[in-house]
Parts: sequence; structure tokens; C-alpha cells
Amino acid sequence: MSSEFVIGGLASVGATFFTNPIEVVKTRIQLQGELAARGTYVEPYKGLFNGLVTVGKNEGWTALQKGLAPALCFQFIINSFRLSIYSEAKERRWIHTKTGEVSYSLGLLWGAIGGVVGSYFSSPFFLIKTQLQAQAAKQIAVGHQHSHSSMSDALRQIYAKNGISGLWRGSMAALPRAALGSGAQIATFGKVKAFLVQKDWVVQPTCNSFCAGLIAGSVMAVAMTPPDVIATRLYNQGVDAQGRGLLYRGWLDCALKIFRTEGMYGMYKGFWPNYLRIAPHSTLVLLFFDELLVLRDKVALL
Repeated sequence: MSSEFVIGGLASVGATFFTNPIEVVKTRIQLQGELAARGTYVEPYKGLFNGLVTVGKNEGWTALQKGLAPALCFQFIINSFRLSIYSEAKERRWIHTKTGEVSYSLGLLWGAIGGVVGSYFSSPFFLIKTQLQAQAAKQIAVGHQHSHSSMSDALRQIYAKNGISGLWRGSMAALPRAALGSGAQIATFGKVKAFLVQKDWVVQPTCNSFCAGLIAGSVMAVAMTPPDVIATRLYNQGVDAQGRGLLYRGWLDCALKIFRTEGMYGMYKGFWPNYLRIAPHSTLVLLFFDELLVLRDKVALL
């Protein structure tokens, strides 16, 4: 399992370099118009491509990689846990039925377990990633603006103000996001891979992983966007001297406030950037993971 842990992390790191700019725009779209009725606020970001251009023009094109360092740390940790746990469950045949077929529900369960474990341990980096990605030039700023100059500066500031608990603020609220997203992605990936081979539609290993990853990413985006909006809001909100959120008391309070003021539209803010980030990211992560496992097995035979 130790090799799967490292391979899972490396696979996600490679994908993050390509998808982080989309994550920056997605985060800001989820924060604009926070707790305001639709049509009553200015929208600096009018979609993914407009958002990319807006960031580039106002902050420089390097701003599209804001939060990259904590994003890489977050992705390495969460994917190391979730992919290695799922891989171990698959090897031990814990996700198979008595007839030997891959069970979608069992895959969903083990994918969710891995996602929850990885999400909790990587939570401080998700917190810092969100806050750094939200930091913007005054004319296009949305949401609470934190004053971090880097990942290390953010770690020092948060720890100095609220201690260890401050670094894990919002971690429990992020668990539904991880459970739904990871469970849907990994279970779909495993089931689709087996289905494509069974039907003799896509049997070449790399193409099979690519197609399954693309479909898994699509399912993941639909399941994950509402809890992702909630997690973004909770992680980015300002806190008082006691470390309590200024806008939301927790996951349920945040969900209810968004639904009451912004409606279902608010729960799906940033869906298309989220989809366009998750689909290629999911495809690349799962493709890299499978290819690295093949490479590991080849090296072991030498």
C-alpha cells in the first residue's frame, strides 16, 4: 500500500499544474455575490474564460497560479490516501460481489472513506489554498480578503491567531465534499473501466483509463459542486478573536443561508468552471495513477 500512497500523490500533483488556474476562477465565482440575491451584485467574473482574462488583465497572468503550493500539498495528501485506500480495497476484493464483478455501491463506499480520511489530513492546505486563491486586486475582489503573502506566511498567521484548531477550521464541513466527490469519482471510474472492457468498446489500457476518467469526472462535478461551494465559503470567511466564523456557524448553517438568499443557483455557483476543472483533473489523475502503477509493476519485474 505504501507505493500506492506515493503514486496516488504524484498523479494528482502532475494534474494540478494544469488545472489550478481554473480552480482560481472557480473559487472567486463561488464567492462573488455571497449571501446576496441574484442580480443585486456586481459580477467581476462572468464565466470561466471571462474570469481567466479578468484575472490576467488586473493581476497579471501569474496570478492564475495563486495558491499553487498549498494546492499541490492538498492534492498530494488527499489523493495519496483516497487512491491508495481504494487500490488496497480493490486488491483485497472488498469492492467485488460474490460473482467477482465490481460493485458500484462498495466502490462508492471505499472511495468515500478514502476521500474523508484524505480530506481531514489535508484540510489546512485546502484552507490556505482557498484564501490565497480568493486574494485579488481591489477592483475585482470578492469574498473576505485575507492578508497572506505565501503559504508559509498563512501557516504562521493562522497558527499565531488561532493555534492548531485554526489550521483545521472547517475540516469537518469539508468531509461531505470529499465523501460525495471522491466516492462518485472512484466508484464510477472502476465500474466504467470494467464496463468498457466487458463490452469490448475501449480495451487499450491507456485509452480505457482516459475514457473512464472523463466520465468519472463528469459524475463527480454534479455530485460535488454544492458541498464545494459550502466548503469554499466556510474556509474563506473571516473569523473573530475566538476563531469563530463571522458569517457561518457550520456546514448546515452555511447551506441554509446560501439556499435562502441565493437559491439553488447559489448552490451551483461555479459549476462549469468546477466541471471543466474536475473532468480533466480527474482524467489526468486517474490516468497518471494507472500508468504509474503499470510502471511500478514493470520495474518490479526487472
